[in-house]
Amino acid sequence: RVSFMNNQKPQKPTLSGQRFKTRKRDEKERFDPTQFQDCIIQGLTETGTDLEAVAKFLDASGAKLDYRRYAETLFDILVAGGMLAPGGTLADDMTRTNVCVFAAQEDLETMQAFAQVFNKLIRRYKYLEKGFEDEVKKLLLFLKGFSESERNKLAMLTGILLANGTLNASILNSLYNENLVKEGVSAAFAVKLFKSWINEKDINAVAVSLRKVNMDNRLMELFPANKQSVEHFSKYFTEAGLKELSEYVRNQQTIGARKELQKELQEQMSRGDPFKDIILYVKEEMKKNNISEQTVVAIIWSSVMSTVEWNKKEELVAEQAIKHLKQYSPLLAAFTTQGQSELTLLLKIQEYCYDNIHFMKAFQKIVVLFYKAEVLSEEPILKWYKDAHLAKGKSVFLEQMKKFVEWLKNAEEGNQQLSSQVE
Repeated sequence: RVSFMNNQKPQKPTLSGQRFKTRKRDEKERFDPTQFQDCIIQGLTETGTDLEAVAKFLDASGAKLDYRRYAETLFDILVAGGMLAPGGTLADDMTRTNVCVFAAQEDLETMQAFAQVFNKLIRRYKYLEKGFEDEVKKLLLFLKGFSESERNKLAMLTGILLANGTLNASILNSLYNENLVKEGVSAAFAVKLFKSWINEKDINAVAVSLRKVNMDNRLMELFPANKQSVEHFSKYFTEAGLKELSEYVRNQQTIGARKELQKELQEQMSRGDPFKDIILYVKEEMKKNNISEQTVVAIIWSSVMSTVEWNKKEELVAEQAIKHLKQYSPLLAAFTTQGQSELTLLLKIQEYCYDNIHFMKAFQKIVVLFYKAEVLSEEPILKWYKDAHLAKGKSVFLEQMKKFVEWLKNAEEGNQQLSSQVE
C-alpha cells in the first residue's frame, strides 16, 4: 500500500482555467428598465388615481424592485407616465399610465398631493434623493418637449418640493440653458415655480434657499442678455403677480451696486484720487443704481474709516482721527446736502465709536470737527441729541455732547433774536 502511494505523481496546477458552474445569484443581472416599467405601471393601474394608495404601493414595491438601479425610470413614470426618450417625448412603443403628474389636474391642490407621494417615497428610500435631483434637472432641460399644461404642472410641483426641502435650489441651474432662455420658456416656467414656492413659504424663505446655492444674484439670467435689466425683470414678474420677487431682485441689485461702490471708493482713496473725481464717480453711481444720499454717506464714512490702521491707545486715537477726518471732510460734505443724510452720518459715527471701544471719548471731537467743516449743521445735531440717537453708549455720548449742544442752542437763540431785531 505504501509503495502504491509513493508511485502516485503529484498533480500539477493547471493554467488553462477550469470552468466552474456559477450560482444564479452571482450572475450580473441584465439592465432591463422595460420590465421594471411594466411592474410599476401594472401596480399604478391597480391603485388608480388614489394617491394614498399610490404612496403605499411605491413603499411596498421598494422591497421587491430595484429602485436604486431604475431610479430614472421610476421618476419618469411618476412624472410623465412612462419612460422618456431624449428631448422629453414618451417612447411610442412603451406602455404608459395616467397615474402621473402630467395626466393630473392642473391645480395647486393636486400638485401638493403629488408632492406628498414624492416626499414619502424619498423619505422611505433615502438613496433616491440624488436620483430625484438628477431627474428634475433633466426634466427642466426637456421643457420644450412638454406641452404648456405639463410645464405648468411640473413648475408648481417643483416649487412645492423646493419649499419643503425635498429639492435643492441648485436644480434651477437647468433653467439657464441658452435655448430655454432665448425662447422665453425659462421665464414663463419660473413664474409658476416661484408662485407655488412663495405660496408654500414666503419670499424670505425663498431668498435664504437661493443664497445658500449662490443663486440670489443670478435670477436675471432667466432672460436673454439684451433683457437682463432690473426694469425688464421687475415689469415681467410684477405683471405676472410676483411683485415680491421683483422687489427682492431690485434689492439684490442695489446691495450688489453698494458693495461695488464701496470697493471702488476704497481703491480710489488708497490711490489718492482727487476728491472732485471721486465725487463725480459717486454721483454717477447714485443716479445709475438709484442709491440714496443717506446710503452713500454711510458707505463713504465706512470707507474713510477703513483706510487707516488705527492706534489702539485711546489718548492717541482721537488726535489721529481728527487729522484723518479733517482731510476727508470735503468728500463727506458733498453728500450731506439733506438733514436726513447728516443724521445718518451722526448715527454712523455713534455706532462706530461704540463698536470700537478706544474711540468712545473721540465722539464729541469728531462731531465738532464736522460742524466746523460744515459737514454737519445745528438742526440734525440737536435732533440727534433730543430723540434720534441710538441706544448704543447713549449716556456716555449724550454727556460728552451736553456742553456743545447747550452752546448750539444759545447760538441758535442768539441768531433768532438777531434776525428778529433786523426784521
